[in-house]
Amino acid sequence: MKIYISVDIEGVCGTTTWGEVTRGNAEYLEFQRQMTREVSAACEGAFQAGATEIVIKDAHSTACNIIAEELPENTVLIRGWSRHPYMMMQELDSSFDGALMLGYHSFAGGGGNPLAHTISDTRISSIDINGRPASEFLINYYTAMLEKVPVLFISGDREVCDHAAEIVPGIGTVAVKTGLGNSTINIHPKNAAEMIKNGVCRALSGSSWGYLQELPEKFKITISYTNNQDSYKAAFYPGVKLISPRTVNFESNNYFDVLRLFLFTL
Repeated sequence: MKIYISVDIEGVCGTTTWGEVTRGNAEYLEFQRQMTREVSAACEGAFQAGATEIVIKDAHSTACNIIAEELPENTVLIRGWSRHPYMMMQELDSSFDGALMLGYHSFAGGGGNPLAHTISDTRISSIDINGRPASEFLINYYTAMLEKVPVLFISGDREVCDHAAEIVPGIGTVAVKTGLGNSTINIHPKNAAEMIKNGVCRALSGSSWGYLQELPEKFKITISYTNNQDSYKAAFYPGVKLISPRTVNFESNNYFDVLRLFLFTL
Protein backbone atom coordinates (compact mmCIF):
# COMPACT_ATOMS: atom_id res chain seq x y z
CA MET A 1 0.00 0.00 0.00
CA LYS A 2 1.54 3.29 -1.17
CA ILE A 3 0.52 6.44 0.72
CA TYR A 4 1.03 10.14 -0.04
CA ILE A 5 1.11 12.74 2.77
CA SER A 6 0.84 16.50 2.18
CA VAL A 7 1.83 18.57 5.22
CA ASP A 8 1.19 22.20 6.19
CA ILE A 9 1.84 23.92 9.53
CA GLU A 10 -0.94 26.45 10.21
CA GLY A 11 -3.19 23.58 11.28
CA VAL A 12 -0.57 21.93 13.51
CA CYS A 13 -1.42 21.80 17.21
CA GLY A 14 -0.61 25.10 18.93
CA THR A 15 0.24 27.35 15.99
CA THR A 16 -1.51 30.69 16.47
CA THR A 17 0.70 33.56 15.24
CA TRP A 18 2.58 34.14 11.99
CA GLY A 19 5.85 34.28 13.92
CA GLU A 20 5.31 30.70 15.06
CA VAL A 21 5.04 29.41 11.48
CA THR A 22 7.78 31.53 9.89
CA ARG A 23 11.27 30.09 9.60
CA GLY A 24 13.93 32.26 11.23
CA ASN A 25 11.88 33.19 14.29
CA ALA A 26 12.84 31.68 17.64
CA GLU A 27 9.26 30.60 18.35
CA TYR A 28 9.11 28.70 15.03
CA LEU A 29 11.38 25.92 16.32
CA GLU A 30 8.77 24.61 18.78
CA PHE A 31 6.19 24.21 16.05
CA GLN A 32 8.65 22.82 13.51
CA ARG A 33 9.14 19.99 16.02
CA GLN A 34 5.38 19.58 16.49
CA MET A 35 4.87 19.51 12.72
CA THR A 36 7.47 16.74 12.50
CA ARG A 37 5.92 14.89 15.46
CA GLU A 38 2.50 14.88 13.80
CA VAL A 39 3.93 13.63 10.49
CA SER A 40 5.85 10.86 12.23
CA ALA A 41 2.70 9.83 14.09
CA ALA A 42 0.74 9.67 10.83
CA CYS A 43 3.46 7.48 9.32
CA GLU A 44 3.32 5.13 12.29
CA GLY A 45 -0.44 4.83 11.92
CA ALA A 46 -0.12 4.19 8.19
CA PHE A 47 2.48 1.48 8.70
CA GLN A 48 0.28 -0.17 11.32
CA ALA A 49 -2.53 -0.24 8.74
CA GLY A 50 -0.29 -1.97 6.20
CA ALA A 51 1.42 0.82 4.27
CA THR A 52 4.63 -0.27 2.57
CA GLU A 53 5.63 3.05 0.95
CA ILE A 54 5.09 6.60 2.23
CA VAL A 55 5.97 9.78 0.34
CA ILE A 56 5.76 13.04 2.29
CA LYS A 57 5.47 16.52 0.76
CA ASP A 58 6.61 19.36 3.00
CA ALA A 59 4.11 21.94 1.76
CA HIS A 60 4.54 25.02 3.96
CA SER A 61 6.29 28.24 2.94
CA THR A 62 9.89 27.30 1.99
CA ALA A 63 8.84 23.62 2.05
CA CYS A 64 11.93 22.98 4.18
CA ASN A 65 10.35 22.58 7.61
CA ILE A 66 10.09 18.90 8.56
CA ILE A 67 13.06 17.54 10.51
CA ALA A 68 13.99 14.62 8.26
CA GLU A 69 16.07 12.62 10.73
CA GLU A 70 13.09 12.36 13.08
CA LEU A 71 10.90 10.65 10.46
CA PRO A 72 10.64 6.87 10.15
CA GLU A 73 13.53 5.64 8.02
CA ASN A 74 11.39 3.93 5.39
CA THR A 75 9.81 7.18 4.15
CA VAL A 76 10.60 9.61 1.31
CA LEU A 77 10.52 13.39 1.92
CA ILE A 78 10.01 16.02 -0.81
CA ARG A 79 11.46 19.41 0.18
CA GLY A 80 11.28 22.72 -1.70
CA TRP A 81 9.09 23.64 -4.66
CA SER A 82 9.53 22.23 -8.17
CA ARG A 83 6.94 24.76 -9.51
CA HIS A 84 4.85 21.97 -10.97
CA PRO A 85 1.15 22.95 -10.95
CA TYR A 86 0.38 20.23 -8.39
CA MET A 87 2.19 22.44 -5.85
CA MET A 88 1.35 20.95 -2.42
CA MET A 89 0.74 17.56 -4.06
CA GLN A 90 3.97 17.39 -6.07
CA GLU A 91 4.83 13.87 -7.33
CA LEU A 92 1.32 12.55 -6.68
CA ASP A 93 0.26 10.11 -9.38
CA SER A 94 -2.07 7.19 -9.88
CA SER A 95 0.41 4.73 -8.34
CA PHE A 96 -0.66 5.88 -4.86
CA ASP A 97 -3.41 4.03 -3.03
CA GLY A 98 -4.42 6.92 -0.78
CA ALA A 99 -3.55 10.45 0.34
CA LEU A 100 -3.49 12.14 3.75
CA MET A 101 -3.40 15.87 4.58
CA LEU A 102 -1.85 17.02 7.85
CA GLY A 103 -1.65 20.41 9.54
CA TYR A 104 -4.26 21.91 7.20
CA HIS A 105 -6.15 25.09 8.02
CA SER A 106 -9.25 27.13 7.35
CA PHE A 107 -9.74 28.86 3.99
CA ALA A 108 -9.24 32.54 3.16
CA GLY A 109 -12.06 34.46 4.80
CA GLY A 110 -12.77 31.67 7.28
CA GLY A 111 -12.96 32.26 11.01
CA GLY A 112 -11.69 28.92 12.26
CA ASN A 113 -8.02 29.84 12.56
CA PRO A 114 -6.14 33.12 13.08
CA LEU A 115 -3.84 31.90 10.29
CA ALA A 116 -6.67 31.16 7.82
CA HIS A 117 -5.71 31.72 4.18
CA THR A 118 -5.68 30.05 0.78
CA ILE A 119 -2.24 29.77 -0.88
CA SER A 120 -1.18 33.35 -0.07
CA ASP A 121 -1.84 35.03 3.28
CA THR A 122 -1.11 38.51 1.90
CA ARG A 123 -2.27 38.65 -1.74
CA ILE A 124 -5.51 36.65 -1.76
CA SER A 125 -8.74 37.79 -0.14
CA SER A 126 -10.79 34.78 -1.25
CA ILE A 127 -11.02 32.03 -3.87
CA ASP A 128 -14.24 30.27 -4.89
CA ILE A 129 -14.54 27.11 -6.97
CA ASN A 130 -18.03 26.63 -8.38
CA GLY A 131 -19.40 28.95 -5.71
CA ARG A 132 -17.76 27.15 -2.79
CA PRO A 133 -15.03 28.84 -0.71
CA ALA A 134 -11.81 27.14 -1.78
CA SER A 135 -9.48 25.91 0.92
CA GLU A 136 -6.11 24.40 0.19
CA PHE A 137 -7.81 21.13 1.11
CA LEU A 138 -10.37 21.52 -1.68
CA ILE A 139 -7.76 22.53 -4.25
CA ASN A 140 -5.57 19.56 -3.36
CA TYR A 141 -8.51 17.17 -3.04
CA TYR A 142 -9.43 17.87 -6.64
CA THR A 143 -5.80 17.26 -7.61
CA ALA A 144 -6.04 13.85 -5.97
CA MET A 145 -9.29 13.18 -7.84
CA LEU A 146 -7.50 14.06 -11.08
CA GLU A 147 -5.09 11.19 -10.35
CA LYS A 148 -7.84 8.87 -9.04
CA VAL A 149 -6.29 8.79 -5.54
CA PRO A 150 -8.75 8.79 -2.60
CA VAL A 151 -8.13 11.32 0.18
CA LEU A 152 -8.69 9.37 3.38
CA PHE A 153 -7.66 11.61 6.27
CA ILE A 154 -7.14 15.23 7.34
CA SER A 155 -5.85 16.84 10.53
CA GLY A 156 -5.87 20.54 11.38
CA ASP A 157 -8.23 23.09 12.85
CA ARG A 158 -11.88 22.26 13.52
CA GLU A 159 -13.21 24.40 10.67
CA VAL A 160 -11.12 22.73 7.95
CA CYS A 161 -11.97 19.28 9.32
CA ASP A 162 -15.69 20.06 9.16
CA HIS A 163 -15.19 21.57 5.69
CA ALA A 164 -13.45 18.38 4.50
CA ALA A 165 -16.17 16.16 5.97
CA GLU A 166 -18.80 18.07 3.96
CA ILE A 167 -16.85 17.49 0.76
CA VAL A 168 -15.71 13.90 1.33
CA PRO A 169 -18.22 11.63 3.11
CA GLY A 170 -16.45 9.27 5.49
CA ILE A 171 -13.06 11.01 5.52
CA GLY A 172 -11.10 10.51 8.74
CA THR A 173 -10.58 13.75 10.68
CA VAL A 174 -8.64 14.85 13.73
CA ALA A 175 -9.18 18.43 14.88
CA VAL A 176 -6.25 19.44 17.07
CA LYS A 177 -7.50 22.97 17.75
CA THR A 178 -10.32 25.46 17.33
CA GLY A 179 -9.82 29.09 16.35
CA LEU A 180 -11.65 31.84 18.20
CA GLY A 181 -10.94 35.38 17.06
CA ASN A 182 -7.19 35.83 17.21
CA SER A 183 -6.74 32.86 19.55
CA THR A 184 -6.65 29.06 19.34
CA ILE A 185 -7.90 26.45 21.79
CA ASN A 186 -5.61 23.42 21.55
CA ILE A 187 -5.44 19.87 22.81
CA HIS A 188 -2.11 18.71 24.29
CA PRO A 189 0.52 18.33 21.52
CA LYS A 190 1.36 14.75 22.54
CA ASN A 191 -2.33 13.87 22.51
CA ALA A 192 -2.59 15.42 19.03
CA ALA A 193 0.15 13.12 17.74
CA GLU A 194 -1.46 10.05 19.32
CA MET A 195 -4.89 10.93 17.92
CA ILE A 196 -3.41 11.44 14.45
CA LYS A 197 -1.63 8.07 14.63
CA ASN A 198 -4.83 6.28 15.62
CA GLY A 199 -6.96 8.28 13.17
CA VAL A 200 -4.73 7.46 10.23
CA CYS A 201 -4.68 3.78 11.15
CA ARG A 202 -8.49 3.71 11.31
CA ALA A 203 -8.86 5.64 8.05
CA LEU A 204 -6.57 3.30 6.15
CA SER A 205 -8.29 0.26 7.63
CA GLY A 206 -11.87 1.53 7.34
CA SER A 207 -14.83 0.98 5.07
CA SER A 208 -14.31 4.27 3.18
CA TRP A 209 -11.08 2.93 1.69
CA GLY A 210 -10.99 3.47 -2.05
CA TYR A 211 -13.99 5.84 -2.10
CA LEU A 212 -13.68 8.21 -5.06
CA GLN A 213 -15.90 11.03 -6.21
CA GLU A 214 -16.01 12.33 -9.75
CA LEU A 215 -14.50 15.68 -10.58
CA PRO A 216 -16.99 18.39 -11.54
CA GLU A 217 -17.56 18.61 -15.28
CA LYS A 218 -16.84 22.35 -15.27
CA PHE A 219 -14.88 24.70 -13.05
CA LYS A 220 -15.78 28.34 -12.47
CA ILE A 221 -13.08 30.11 -10.50
CA THR A 222 -13.41 33.48 -8.78
CA ILE A 223 -10.28 35.04 -7.25
CA SER A 224 -10.44 38.19 -5.15
CA TYR A 225 -7.11 39.88 -4.50
CA THR A 226 -6.25 42.23 -1.67
CA ASN A 227 -5.11 44.92 -4.11
CA ASN A 228 -6.09 45.87 -7.63
CA GLN A 229 -2.56 45.66 -9.07
CA ASP A 230 -2.57 41.87 -8.71
CA SER A 231 -6.03 41.45 -10.23
CA TYR A 232 -5.10 43.71 -13.15
CA LYS A 233 -2.00 41.62 -13.83
CA ALA A 234 -3.93 38.33 -13.50
CA ALA A 235 -6.44 39.53 -16.09
CA PHE A 236 -3.76 39.11 -18.77
CA TYR A 237 -3.57 35.34 -18.12
CA PRO A 238 -5.34 33.52 -21.01
CA GLY A 239 -9.03 33.06 -20.25
CA VAL A 240 -9.11 35.32 -17.18
CA LYS A 241 -11.66 38.14 -17.03
CA LEU A 242 -11.52 41.16 -14.73
CA ILE A 243 -14.99 41.57 -13.21
CA SER A 244 -14.22 44.22 -10.59
CA PRO A 245 -11.12 46.18 -9.59
CA ARG A 246 -9.92 43.34 -7.34
CA THR A 247 -11.72 40.25 -8.68
CA VAL A 248 -11.23 37.97 -11.69
CA ASN A 249 -13.08 34.99 -13.15
CA PHE A 250 -11.84 31.95 -15.03
CA GLU A 251 -13.69 28.93 -16.46
CA SER A 252 -12.48 25.59 -17.77
CA ASN A 253 -13.61 22.00 -18.20
CA ASN A 254 -10.09 20.78 -17.33
CA TYR A 255 -8.91 20.93 -13.73
CA PHE A 256 -5.26 20.93 -14.74
CA ASP A 257 -5.97 24.28 -16.43
CA VAL A 258 -7.20 25.53 -13.06
CA LEU A 259 -4.02 24.37 -11.34
CA ARG A 260 -1.93 26.07 -14.02
CA LEU A 261 -3.94 29.27 -13.45
CA PHE A 262 -3.21 29.10 -9.72
CA LEU A 263 0.50 28.52 -10.32
CA PHE A 264 0.83 31.68 -12.40
CA THR A 265 -1.67 34.04 -10.75
CA LEU A 266 -1.66 33.34 -6.99
